[in-house]
Amino acid sequence: MRDADQELRRTAGTRSFGAPGHRRPSVPVASVVDVFCGAGGLSHGFRLEGFNVAAGIDTDEDCRHPFEHNNEASFICRDVTSVTGRDVVSFFPRRLPRVLVGCAPCQPFSTYNHNNSDPRWKLLAEFGRLVSQTKPAVVSMENVPRLSAFRNGKLFNDFLTTLRRNGYHVDWQIAYAPDYGVPQRRTRLVLLASLLGDIKLDGPTHARECHPTVEDAIGRFPALEAGDIDADDPLHRCSSLSPRNRARIRASVPGGSWRDWDQSLVAACHKTDRGSTYSSVYGRMEWDAPAPTITTLFYGFGNGRFGHPDQDRALSLREGAVLQSFPPNYDFVASDASIRFKALGRMIGNAVPVLLARAIARSIRSHLEAHAL
Repeated sequence: MRDADQELRRTAGTRSFGAPGHRRPSVPVASVVDVFCGAGGLSHGFRLEGFNVAAGIDTDEDCRHPFEHNNEASFICRDVTSVTGRDVVSFFPRRLPRVLVGCAPCQPFSTYNHNNSDPRWKLLAEFGRLVSQTKPAVVSMENVPRLSAFRNGKLFNDFLTTLRRNGYHVDWQIAYAPDYGVPQRRTRLVLLASLLGDIKLDGPTHARECHPTVEDAIGRFPALEAGDIDADDPLHRCSSLSPRNRARIRASVPGGSWRDWDQSLVAACHKTDRGSTYSSVYGRMEWDAPAPTITTLFYGFGNGRFGHPDQDRALSLREGAVLQSFPPNYDFVASDASIRFKALGRMIGNAVPVLLARAIARSIRSHLEAHAL
């Protein structure tokens, strides 16, 4: 049991967890089309900041329900290479400024992917094509920091050139998600571009000493045993553990790794020279620090430091979503559909954290208001 001081800090942190509040205006600030929208993390941030979300485009049909249900917007299940500028313009309502946003699949640029033949790296150029064909007032793009150096920076620089040739003022920076209230150590490249003038991402909302922690985010969730499902929230469910992995997690300490175990528990691959360098797996998170970056496999104990700080299990699907700063009632699956760990893990891990999306949206809202739009 945590003592009374810890409990007070946890509940206080829970009350303050999140971005500064904002009442959505009755008249939308602008209209948004979200390319590579996924389950709607980026769009939801814009919706919470008073934007009309017109449509999202993605090839993953599993994303239809969470995107449409939570954002009251149309989900267009199409490959972006088949989408024209005319298509995109038709999605926008009339008489509202247009904002085109997107996060091209980041796996081709991730440090975890060394296969540079992945065809998805070309999708950033497709996003640039849609910008050129539609000329929205504002563009935003979010991705992994490594994008700026991928193929010696050529891909990203070509995208910047496309924007500038079309008259956009461009700014980009590397944003640290805890600085914007996201309870995980996630670092992202955030780009903003505008036809109206200079534009920039707002400064951090949370000082280092105020970064939200794992406890702030998920400390309130009911306890689960490995393989259990919470009766009140079917998404608060966690993977089962084999007897061997159950013994491993019991030997794990918050912030540690498999190096803390007895040698009889260490996997053979980690005893090799190469495997010994992979220390950020089979570990527990720490209550009093932000979580590690949530990946698409966060629900598996062996896939990273995704062990619960003091329960003998990995993160539940709902806990992973909340660490991505989705609201705790965000609906990912229709009531009559089955819940699949792989599909939900992909949607949650690939999402733009909602609180980072809100910071991007606030920056754009201020920019549009400054130009009387």
